[in-house]
Amino acid sequence: MADHTVEDVLHLPDDAPRVELRDGVMIVVPSPTIGHQNIGNLLWFWLRQHAPDTFESVTAVGVAMGLRDSLEPDVLLIRQPVTLTNHFVLPSQVVVAVEVVSPGTRRRDGLEKPAEYAAARIPHYWRIEQDPIHVFAYDLVGNQYEPVADSDTELVLSAPFDIRLPISEITP
Repeated sequence: MADHTVEDVLHLPDDAPRVELRDGVMIVVPSPTIGHQNIGNLLWFWLRQHAPDTFESVTAVGVAMGLRDSLEPDVLLIRQPVTLTNHFVLPSQVVVAVEVVSPGTRRRDGLEKPAEYAAARIPHYWRIEQDPIHVFAYDLVGNQYEPVADSDTELVLSAPFDIRLPISEITP
């Protein structure tokens, strides 16, 4: 049984692979494809341009779900203020967690991570399917996510702010 903590992850060398913690076990996060990264980066840029100043969009930042658990979403929309030197944020700072689904992450991104984000009370979860790009948006209702919108043309939402996201703008 491994007994790693978020603190152990912070002390990994700079050239170490990205990892998530699951019950104290370090799980290496697979290296994403260029297409996967482009979708996430285009969404990051779109959010950076359109989200209110009370939010910050980030990539490659972990969510410390607990002392022995962490997740590495593809894109996060978090509440300001933001400490720019942090490698992790707390679930209470996260407004939207976004996962870009790859063939090897389909089950984890579609079932396991949403349950973990919901348990941490993250108000919004977006799942982006590739080839073709399709965005599914969920809001936390009670203890689970309920679908609120999905589109392969334009994602329209009223929360966490008024969003009209043309899917073409996040398509590489």
